[in-house]
Amino acid sequence: MTVSCSELGENPCCCASDWRSWWGLELPQEIPLCAVIQTLWRWIMTLEFPCDKMLDPSPFFSKSLWCLKKKKKKKKKENLSLCVAQNQCIICAFEIIGRWSCESIYTTLLPGHSCGPGAPTSWETHRLEPYSGAFYETKTPMGSSAYSPLDRFIRANPHRKVGIRRRNHERPHSAENEPEVPQLCWLSVKIIGMRNLRKADLWSQTDCYVKLWLPTASCQEAQTRTVHNCRNPVWNETFHFVIQSEVKNILELTVCDEDTFTPDDHLMTVRFDVAKIQPGEKVHLSFELNPENQEELEVEFLLHNIPGVSEKIITNGVLVSREVSCLEVHVNETKMKSSYKRRDFTFTMKGSCEETQDISIGPHSRPGSSETTRFHYIKHSQPRLLMTLPKERFLCWPGSGRRELDVSSPLAVPLHSLDLGKKVTVMRGESYEVSVNEENSCKDLDLRLGFDLCAEEQDFIRKRRKVVAAALKNVLHLDEDLQEDEVPVVAVVTAAGGVRSMTAMFGSLLALQELGVLDCVTYISGLSATTWTMSKLYEDANWSQKDLRGPVGDIRNHVTQSKLHCFSLDHMKYYENELCKRKQEGHKVSFTDLWGLFIDCMLHHQESTHKLSDQQLAVNQGQNPLPIYLSLNVKDDFSTLDFKEWVEFTPYEVGLLKYGAFVRSEDFGSEFFMGHRMKKIPESHICFLEGTWSNIFSQSFMDAVYLSGHSEHFWHRWTRDTEHDIEHHPALPQKPHEQTTCLSIPKGCLSKTLRETMTGRPVVSTYHNFLKGLQLHNKYLENESFCMWKDTVLDSSPNQLNEMSDYLKLIDTAFFINTSCPPILRPARKVDVILHLNYSGGSQTLPLDLFSEYCLEHGIPFPSTELSQEDREHLKECYVFEDTLEAPILAYFPLVCDTFQKYKAPNVERSPAEMEQGRVDVSNCAAPYGTGLLTYTEENFNKLLNLCSYNILNNKHLILQALRTAVQRKKQLKNYSSPNLSKHS
Repeated sequence: MTVSCSELGENPCCCASDWRSWWGLELPQEIPLCAVIQTLWRWIMTLEFPCDKMLDPSPFFSKSLWCLKKKKKKKKKENLSLCVAQNQCIICAFEIIGRWSCESIYTTLLPGHSCGPGAPTSWETHRLEPYSGAFYETKTPMGSSAYSPLDRFIRANPHRKVGIRRRNHERPHSAENEPEVPQLCWLSVKIIGMRNLRKADLWSQTDCYVKLWLPTASCQEAQTRTVHNCRNPVWNETFHFVIQSEVKNILELTVCDEDTFTPDDHLMTVRFDVAKIQPGEKVHLSFELNPENQEELEVEFLLHNIPGVSEKIITNGVLVSREVSCLEVHVNETKMKSSYKRRDFTFTMKGSCEETQDISIGPHSRPGSSETTRFHYIKHSQPRLLMTLPKERFLCWPGSGRRELDVSSPLAVPLHSLDLGKKVTVMRGESYEVSVNEENSCKDLDLRLGFDLCAEEQDFIRKRRKVVAAALKNVLHLDEDLQEDEVPVVAVVTAAGGVRSMTAMFGSLLALQELGVLDCVTYISGLSATTWTMSKLYEDANWSQKDLRGPVGDIRNHVTQSKLHCFSLDHMKYYENELCKRKQEGHKVSFTDLWGLFIDCMLHHQESTHKLSDQQLAVNQGQNPLPIYLSLNVKDDFSTLDFKEWVEFTPYEVGLLKYGAFVRSEDFGSEFFMGHRMKKIPESHICFLEGTWSNIFSQSFMDAVYLSGHSEHFWHRWTRDTEHDIEHHPALPQKPHEQTTCLSIPKGCLSKTLRETMTGRPVVSTYHNFLKGLQLHNKYLENESFCMWKDTVLDSSPNQLNEMSDYLKLIDTAFFINTSCPPILRPARKVDVILHLNYSGGSQTLPLDLFSEYCLEHGIPFPSTELSQEDREHLKECYVFEDTLEAPILAYFPLVCDTFQKYKAPNVERSPAEMEQGRVDVSNCAAPYGTGLLTYTEENFNKLLNLCSYNILNNKHLILQALRTAVQRKKQLKNYSSPNLSKHS
């Protein structure tokens, strides 16, 4: 049955008045009066149908009605749709504005019926914001008798039309074949109002609205309507979200002031941990924004588990990978148009991996485009597909019948309203149609979540242990072979210093090889320019088994020759071709890539094509120590001291220590989403990684302040937002993993500009972020491995820490602490002895002091490294530090010229003619070994090389004593463990 406007009567106001008085309900001003008339008519019509039949509301959905607004006394054209669920006696009125955008839903009961406790006594308003995640996330209803009428309506009619088609598309899970998985939850947030709102405008009260942002549920913000010129605004608007309980859900409520001619002002933000709400309870909270002025924000929360709907997740206790769906979008040409006309389509899905995709159809289509594109998104995030279509007349829209419509703005399609199990047409034009369907998404992760070592490294350790055991027996003159659990793990770590550090490291390794200690080493860790030494050596799969004088002679030739040839015309053309090729492969090119090519030219006779994964050949049999390269991930608008995350590179994996997330080295640089590789990008040549590891162009002003020894606290008062915790509410039980409610007040535009200027970095290396899409676990702050490296100002702000950044931004580690120790101290590596080779300029104890303090703050086992004032003034060649059994033994080698001035070899004095060879000025930060110098004379090269070799050889007894102590420790630990094991057995 179709009802026309004339059938509803000529005097709608009179009918509405009678209807209202007969019903006895209060009618809000927001509800158009004709909605009451349609409700009565629709209720009468439903009596003609069986009780399980719901009337199709499409006739009213497409009918234009004239209604009267009390606030604005002029006629306004609106579209309304009403439908009745007779089982639950609920009426829904849908107010349609614009082009297919539902602004509000009004619900109430039929006359004379009751739904039990919690039944409404008046109309309830459910406000929707276009293109937001609010409300449309209610794919599955709650399950309690105290639900709102809309919730009960959806639950009673899960397959019925409710303005837009809403259907539960969860695939059935078998309890027998699949493990138990966390349930999804339904969160309702009711923004009630504010009291004593501060004044943001000069001549009037604040024009206030509240924005809601819950990025773990939807990447799009929702917001209330604006209440103009009011000190105590009232909204009473409810927003709904589907959340995963295993994820850290922080809801941000931002109070804003609407401005006409300038951007809206963000007055303050409340960050609330949803984990404070227990499932099945309703909590009414008043957030104290300013206790002195009694400024409060009043909010009501309701949380329920969604019955029968679960989600498979993969987690390591810090990061969570959720289920991913893939949406295929097809554009099919149904009618040939003019041969010269091309039709361009733009599809956008916020929160997806791809974000925006273009399709062109016609004889002259855009190169590379196709008629099908894909979007990967979190399955339960309830996204919308925005379509920007060619300008022409559209013939139909699903569910609305045949009509003509000229659309210039994007059209929104809520995906949860479609049956994506099959191909669904969402738009049909004169010459084409747009259809979508869901296909099976990725299954296994291409990313490893875990804090243990990868299988390849564990296999390397087993093989390397045999080499180390034989070498230790030889150098320590042991009578018996060492058992596997008696072999200590020895690591060599370095500090940065340009060509000085590269040259010095060759000298140190040459001496370790001469002592036979090099074969006792399991790991070699480097940063900045020491990675040049390591990359050069690992081009040979058996380098440590050969005499290192060969590579030393080769590097001497490169260091002593002029670097002008690197700027020749042929080389410049080569750089240009390589950068263009790199961009075409999908990498984001930056100046550090050019710097990497320059390093490659500086250290090789011809272009090198070696890759990091190629170094697996040098360690697969345990023949060489495993190389570990170190970098820092930073964030825009934060100094390195405020935000830095350790990133390690090995021939097997690349990963961030804090998160326990690793990808294969050959996959680093590829595009990832939620742990799945979306697009394979060719692995970078190692020269580009060398440019990243030794990026000397990434220092910001704030970094310079820190490195100069001055505090950043003076600048923080001008650049950081004001944040403080809000008093806990006694109604909410405290849980160990939940975060305190925080109030953040942003700084002004001037402070923001100052912050950007002071933290801006000239150049950073950018690589596709393999953590993209992953979310933080609800209890991530309780994870010991995360807390071990928790040292950023955002670690307790998960929304900002886990922002879906497309790229990692990597810089040289030396701009924070000049040491490559962090990856060596991973608990899984169980390092017993560290040979720390310091090649930094200036203070030789500063890197050690800074890292010792860092370990103390983070509870990382590390020996105490206190030195007397006399030692600091007159440094020796080597210091050995021992502490508890949990901490490794540290042998520290500062870059000093002490006894080398008188001895050319241990116990071999110099002749008067040789005294000049013993004068090596390494204390001067400038010439002849300044960090910025790229060319040395042959004499200076040999002096530095011989000095570093001598310092190792002259302290052989200290190195061997450290190794002997480590072996004794391992045996003691074995003997201590054996009785305990026998007792348990």
